[in-house]
Amino acid sequence: MQDSPTIQGDTSADPEGIRTVSLVSLGCPKNLVDSEKMLGLLSQDGLTPVSTEAGDDADAVVVNTCGFLEASKEESLEVISDAIARKREGRVKRVVVAGCLVQRHRAKLLEWAPGIDALIGVFDRDHITRAVRGGSATREELPAAGEQPPYWIAGNALQAARERDRDTVGLTVNGKDGKGIGYFEDDSARMRLTPRHFAYLRVSEGCNQNCAFCTIPSIRGKMRSKPLDRIYDEARELIEDGAFELNLIGQDTTSYGDDIGSGFNFDGKGGGGLPALLETVNRAIETSAGAGWARLMYAYPTNFTVEMIDCLARLPHVVKYIDIPLQHASTRVLELMRRNVSGPEQEALIERLRERVPGVAIRTTFITGFPGETEEDHEQLLAFIDRVGFDALGVFEYSPEDSTRAGTMDRDPDLHVPDETKARRKDEIMSLQRRIAFEQAEFLASQFDPATPRDSGVQFDVLIDGQAQTRGLETTGVSEGGGLYRGRAYFQAPDIDSLTFVQSRERRSPGELVRCTIIGSDGYDLIARPTSEFDARRSLPVIGAG
Repeated sequence: MQDSPTIQGDTSADPEGIRTVSLVSLGCPKNLVDSEKMLGLLSQDGLTPVSTEAGDDADAVVVNTCGFLEASKEESLEVISDAIARKREGRVKRVVVAGCLVQRHRAKLLEWAPGIDALIGVFDRDHITRAVRGGSATREELPAAGEQPPYWIAGNALQAARERDRDTVGLTVNGKDGKGIGYFEDDSARMRLTPRHFAYLRVSEGCNQNCAFCTIPSIRGKMRSKPLDRIYDEARELIEDGAFELNLIGQDTTSYGDDIGSGFNFDGKGGGGLPALLETVNRAIETSAGAGWARLMYAYPTNFTVEMIDCLARLPHVVKYIDIPLQHASTRVLELMRRNVSGPEQEALIERLRERVPGVAIRTTFITGFPGETEEDHEQLLAFIDRVGFDALGVFEYSPEDSTRAGTMDRDPDLHVPDETKARRKDEIMSLQRRIAFEQAEFLASQFDPATPRDSGVQFDVLIDGQAQTRGLETTGVSEGGGLYRGRAYFQAPDIDSLTFVQSRERRSPGELVRCTIIGSDGYDLIARPTSEFDARRSLPVIGAG
């Protein structure tokens, strides 16, 4: 299951004098992992990474693009155009473009942004050093003449595996047949772009769900699960590099293993799949550091079993948090979306999660304005959100994408939802969620009585992310000096959820886990003090799970 050796550029000649490189990573955490791996390869090849935030121009710029939505495409093209402009001014020697936009729009990209020096697809990141240093491509499909830049863009994972001498005889990428090629790339030896104390651990790539609105299968291909031994080794490497929190990512983590013959119940005893994955990561944390968090992201609601839920409840290093994108609550819209689940089934799943995992935090996302969505469907969604009371929620206005079934549907005037209707529905959803989230935060804060600080309040372990920019918050109990720090409790994932601000007399460091008492709230965010600073004479009540 090893990668082929990285193909290096002609470093002895180095005709363009490339010594430094900056990388701009756009899009989701899965794309970030690809960026970190490419940076690791470039660093191993002797190139010096330069931070784009420092304002210094590097010899080469790599833009790892997102092509998931039209807005993502526009953002990527803006960054690419800026890099090309700097090259025209003589501040940059080479511009390399990689990632999803390359894979999805390879034929059009050079028309949109002439001046690109090399292109790298999502299956070909091991060619990044040659692309940056100026080596030539060897693919047969490369144009023999003209101004076209070199590119490395495998059509799919199977082609890429064959080109790396991976044995693919009898293997398929057809989905849940247990004969998939698996995840042939290696995410180890990355140069991480996240803070040292948390990292993303990719457990699979691609997706078999075929949702009507999604471009992922056409870009990333069918699902490819990473073998458990590779996941274990990568988890340990990240922990030994200082990561306390591992965020488990993939397009569909619920279906882990179904493609490679190690899915849930593959042995008739429930011995594989997501439970085995969570147990593996839990063991990696236990054997490496003895302390740490693993957080489950991108869990598809279909086929989410009781055994999977029970793993969340019993494994000590798997936090009681789950990101489970539901997309809608109306069964009619879910059918149009090809989600293979009904509204009542989703609600029953949420009920089971809360029944079997006390204190579980549930994050979700929804799409509003999907083709054919009626006002009645929208009202069903609002009622569902109000009943469930999610801990965190995001909503996106539907964006029509070429080559998807929903994109075709959206061209039908009878199904298309006007932009102003999408915006209004999004505002109504977020207004409802704002009320729910604010009430939840205010409830936690109300348990604290400043008159009896040692005997009141709710406690959580808070992972410190860094020092806050502001000097303090106008909140009862936060007036005794010291510093204000940004942190997160178990129910707050990095970059997407709310924060817990910690006012502490002692100096706190990123990655430090501090037992805190919630003393106030500020909208979505919580305000806390280290419990030890109250000089408690007896233990305080504890709720939730960390």
